[in-house]
Amino acid sequence: MTEPQDSKSLSQARYSRFADGYVTSETHARGADLDRLLAIVAPQPHWRALDVATGGGHTALKFAPAVAHVIASDLTPRMLEKARRFIVEQKGIGNVSFEPADAEDLPFEDDRFDLVTCRIAPHHFPDAQRFVQECARVLKPGGLLMLQDQVLPPEPAAARFVDAFERLRDPSHNRAYNDDEWMAMFKRAGISVEHSEHYLKRHDFLDWARRQGNDEARIAQLVKMMNDAPPKARAWMDPQDWGGENATFLNRHILIRGRVG
Repeated sequence: MTEPQDSKSLSQARYSRFADGYVTSETHARGADLDRLLAIVAPQPHWRALDVATGGGHTALKFAPAVAHVIASDLTPRMLEKARRFIVEQKGIGNVSFEPADAEDLPFEDDRFDLVTCRIAPHHFPDAQRFVQECARVLKPGGLLMLQDQVLPPEPAAARFVDAFERLRDPSHNRAYNDDEWMAMFKRAGISVEHSEHYLKRHDFLDWARRQGNDEARIAQLVKMMNDAPPKARAWMDPQDWGGENATFLNRHILIRGRVG
């Protein structure tokens, strides 16, 4: 098993290398899920927000006009700098600041934020429970955690396949979780789940694979892996036009809004 620090170093290395692709990614930048997150949260103009593992900065950018201030944080300095250039220099947003941060050891004082967001990142974290607990710590009493991440099917063999498929494409993928596992993590951290739902994203397979620098040999492995998938995993991912230039598959996400206290 990969040690936590090794996992974090791998994430830093890979997301330093592929940072540009995540800033410009249509899936990350213009997904309708960003609108859904904003609607679920209903942020207030006086709020102070923290976006954990901001990546290309798209969630911080989405929430910035609706709150007083957003801190965009990320483990990878190059990714954070790309997000800063995108948000400040390209988009002209003035109420977002940028701070390096480990999601499992946030460098912020207790009870600081009204809102913490984290979008499509916790599957990289070695200890997702610790991340949720850190979010609870830095939130004010009554503050909200809005989380979005890949979600696994409840059937164990199908779940193992989905995780393995993701890890073959991106070795810094640690693991995703199912609904029950996320609910348990929130409960243990003292966060009450007020809302949860699934959101379906259909990925262009080749764009998805190449965004992580996969060559044709690795892409062929991914194609074969899906062809050999257990029926329940294949039904969960619903590949279409598989093996062709227009191949797609479903990536299922969970959206959870939880409140501290």
